[in-house]
Amino acid sequence: MLFVTQISAQHTAQTYIIRVDTSSKPSVFPTHYHWYTAEFTQPTTILHVYDTVFHGFSALLTPFQAASVLKHPSILAAFQDRRRHLHTTRSPQFLGLRNQQGLWYFSKGHEAASGFGGIVGGINETIEFKSPRDADGHGTHTASTAAGRYAFRASMEGYASGIAKGVAPKARLAVYKVCWKNAGCFDSDILAAFDAAVNDGVDVISISIGGGEGISSPYYLDPIAIGAYGAVSRGIFVSSSAGNDGPNGMSVTNLAPWLTTVGAGTIDRNFPADVILNNGRKFSGVSLYAGEPLNGKMYPLVYPGKSGVLSASLCMENSLDPNLVRGKIVICDRGSSPRVAKGLVVKKAGGVGMILANGVSNGEGLVGDAHLIPACAVGSDEGDQIKSYLASSPAASATINFRGTVVGIKPAPVVASFSARGPNGLNPEILKPDLIAPGVNILAAWTEAVGPTGLDADTRKTEFNILSGTSMACPHVSGAAALLKSAHPDWSPAAIRSAMMTTASLTDNSFNPMLDESSKKPATPYDFGAGHLNLDLAMDPGLVYDLTNNDYVSFLCAIEYGPKTIQVITRSAVNCPMRKPLPENLNYPSIAALFPSGSTGISSKTFFRMVTNVGETNAVYRVKIEPPKGVNVSVKPGKLVFSETVRRLGYYVTVTIDSKHLVLDDSGAVFGSLSWVDGKHVVRSPIVVTQIDPL
Repeated sequence: MLFVTQISAQHTAQTYIIRVDTSSKPSVFPTHYHWYTAEFTQPTTILHVYDTVFHGFSALLTPFQAASVLKHPSILAAFQDRRRHLHTTRSPQFLGLRNQQGLWYFSKGHEAASGFGGIVGGINETIEFKSPRDADGHGTHTASTAAGRYAFRASMEGYASGIAKGVAPKARLAVYKVCWKNAGCFDSDILAAFDAAVNDGVDVISISIGGGEGISSPYYLDPIAIGAYGAVSRGIFVSSSAGNDGPNGMSVTNLAPWLTTVGAGTIDRNFPADVILNNGRKFSGVSLYAGEPLNGKMYPLVYPGKSGVLSASLCMENSLDPNLVRGKIVICDRGSSPRVAKGLVVKKAGGVGMILANGVSNGEGLVGDAHLIPACAVGSDEGDQIKSYLASSPAASATINFRGTVVGIKPAPVVASFSARGPNGLNPEILKPDLIAPGVNILAAWTEAVGPTGLDADTRKTEFNILSGTSMACPHVSGAAALLKSAHPDWSPAAIRSAMMTTASLTDNSFNPMLDESSKKPATPYDFGAGHLNLDLAMDPGLVYDLTNNDYVSFLCAIEYGPKTIQVITRSAVNCPMRKPLPENLNYPSIAALFPSGSTGISSKTFFRMVTNVGETNAVYRVKIEPPKGVNVSVKPGKLVFSETVRRLGYYVTVTIDSKHLVLDDSGAVFGSLSWVDGKHVVRSPIVVTQIDPL
């Protein structure tokens, strides 16, 4: 069975990733490399040979050569190399936590794409290092977040000053560079990094990279999913960023159930700045500007978008008329170009400052930036009010006041506006994201190869930078996983994820339900999954929902992948049972009950879950149910009794709806939970109920 995507009619060579049935290798060939180069392609066209998480190779082939290769009976699948991107809000590295340290880089996929077909430029060694060294900053930031040692004088130009450390400061890092400036990250290189990391014996893999097309590929065509399965099947925990396309629904990426998918929340530290109008009105925003302040001086306001030219409203390159903006504070709309680049455009045109206004899609979600000119980001409502005042008072003026670092912010955490949201666009039976972690205005180490904005014009050097994105949230979970693995070396990746999910927090530091930054309303499991990471509680979760390789294979059978398709992911041949399993019965720490959108009357679904006692030997847990509004939830048995001989017990959950009385919220679902309680532990699983047609 062959799976081929986007075989181009062009005659130029392109990179293909080829999945091979390695059991077919003739014994005459000493290695798979010898077999591949003798039977499928020329040695000069081979980019990577994969022999650990994936069996096969990537090669530079013309469409004619690719079609010829696909006719070979040993080929299971082939797909074109794809470019992906980093999950910071400004747009890296791929990390492994292990017992030894090391640095590697993978560029053959990138170089092949630039040399044949020209979809990206080659590696420009005047701004990039053809080595593991970081010229972008993303990898340094994420690596130090996961495992940075103590730094006693950390700050970003005076902001967030104090002692900094990574989540697991005694862990050792292996860094696998797969992303390149202005080019992104290619699947063939990512898969090679997975292969190397697993061969190197890492314990945790952290990958803050996501899909480049906005649509999640099936698992058998997704090298991150394939590489992660190869790692997880060997006991390696893999955490991935959920993506930054929130607050749009169904925007979450990295959906494979063996991946731990991490969204972003705020922390109780902020960098406030105020826009003060000449009529005395004050609007709160954020900024990391560290240059000469305006000292209260008022400057004329101007909004280039008044002209109706979209590029001018967005302050795009060469869009501003210097005669219009010189000596003024310019209002720029967010979107289409990096936020810090807009400030540079204003500066080049002679503007003295910038007010960066969110659009409706960004809502009130704000992140700080180390702007090159005095600048303040404001929410959508504040931006509209400032524009409205300017429209009614053409002589309006303003100043910006920068208030430095403020801690003890309430409420926190709040789900970041940009954090990608559920439901799961591939298999809504599996709730994604799994949980959230700190991902807004995170201070971490920085490369001195580039300024804090990443702009070529930014010549500043700093040892630390403050960034936002699910890229920043992911390594928090990676570091936490390393600490959990150290404390519980016998726990599987699924057990570690379960411990994090079932103990995650749902309330903020005001003891109120966690909010959604974009709407200021209570957040839901589509926003935060099981909740916000709480590492202290995760160390002793009481019960865990464990999973084996066989469980994942059953899940793939349940979503109607055939044996050959599954083999693309698992490497080994499988047989699906005659009686098809149900995808919702994967032993996941959350429950998603899907009912047909056209269903009427009373409908029920029953789920099975199995928990493993990792706490006190003799423990008795009783169920506590918080049903979604208008839904009946029952659990049998209602009590679980563990002993020295009984460590694993199963239970059934029945979810019943009456379509006449079921009222779904704006996201198309209702939410509840079930918890197992023993007086010390609360082992909580979110419940999602929705009416949706099968995808």
